[in-house]
Amino acid sequence: MADLYLKNLESERRQLWATCRLKGLKRDTPERLRIAEIDRLLAEHKAKKPQPPVEREEG
Repeated sequence: MADLYLKNLESERRQLWATCRLKGLKRDTPERLRIAEIDRLLAEHKAKKPQPPVEREEG
């Protein structure tokens, strides 16, 4: 199943990054600060994601 929260954050980050690149925005602008916040949220979300169980061979 698709993780819509993750896809939404990644999409917003790509849009903001493209805007920043086109406008040449500096690091302390609201757009760049939002990108940093999205990076933090993505890292937290990926850390919470349960890892699939490892199948072990019997014997």
